[in-house]
Amino acid sequence: MSLDEGTQKPHERLAALLAGDLDQVNALIRARMASRHAPRIPEVTAHLVEAGGKRLRPLLTLATARMCGYDGPYHIHLAATVEFIHTATLLHDDVVDESKKRRGRPTANLLWDNKSSVLVGDYLFARSFQLMTETGNLRVLGILSDAAATIAEGEVLQLTAAQDLTTTEAIYLQVVRGKTAALFSAATEVGGVIAGRPEHEVQALFDYGDALGIAFQIVDDLLDYWGSDATGKNVGDDFRERKLTLPLIKAFAAASDEEERVFWKRVIEKGDQREGDLEHAIALLNRHGALEATRQEALAWAGKAKAAMESLPQSELRDLLIDLNDYVVSRVS
Repeated sequence: MSLDEGTQKPHERLAALLAGDLDQVNALIRARMASRHAPRIPEVTAHLVEAGGKRLRPLLTLATARMCGYDGPYHIHLAATVEFIHTATLLHDDVVDESKKRRGRPTANLLWDNKSSVLVGDYLFARSFQLMTETGNLRVLGILSDAAATIAEGEVLQLTAAQDLTTTEAIYLQVVRGKTAALFSAATEVGGVIAGRPEHEVQALFDYGDALGIAFQIVDDLLDYWGSDATGKNVGDDFRERKLTLPLIKAFAAASDEEERVFWKRVIEKGDQREGDLEHAIALLNRHGALEATRQEALAWAGKAKAAMESLPQSELRDLLIDLNDYVVSRVS
């Protein structure tokens, strides 16, 4: 399946099937992002929340809860919680990365300031904890609070590993689990927990979200060098920002001579990038098979996600979640 196909994409089919639930989530988000005393909070939050995101993470919670037979009402609270955590991390990330655009629009830190973005992100984290406690489910609270801590830990690890060419694939995987997979796996796991499903099913839902999130991020990192009309990125954005992603980690580890190592140290560690460096970097990635090896890892993680979901009872929502997984890696298949 190509991103350019005219047919409805799996996340769009999920959104259509769960439209009623999603409407309730959006209404709850709007209600809880309000503030009587600080009008800047809903201004900043609305700028990002209403920016046309796919709501993929809350959709995962809604889909898994419904798939597991849950009939509400707390899957709505949990889906809103997941979206608030995601939005808070985006606000913080844009400050850390000094980003100027998000989803094709100016970032909140650019329109307002860094202080507003950080503090509104903090407010959304607090709101997310209020929402999750309303479920009265201590295990759900543990899963989502653990995810929030893992996300923060992953961001700090990424900060310390940035531009450090000694970063290993194991550290990269730890960063990816923090920045992406932790919220995916929490979003899917809580759907099974709130529905009271058996432990092996809850574990399968966690495994699906974890592997899906990792595949999702690896594909995104790979496409920075391969390119795709369907991504919002230009080829080489990560390279220009000196991000140490999996393709580059593999290429540096495979460097066959000192000249290659000096090149990577100059462009990544020192940030001394010149005309033609991106093309040379891509040539090195291809020479050592780093792009193909990265592609195979993305497909392997997608295979784990599919196997986890296929272990659960067959249903329309289960099959849609399998389709979503296949769709994530279709861009590099």
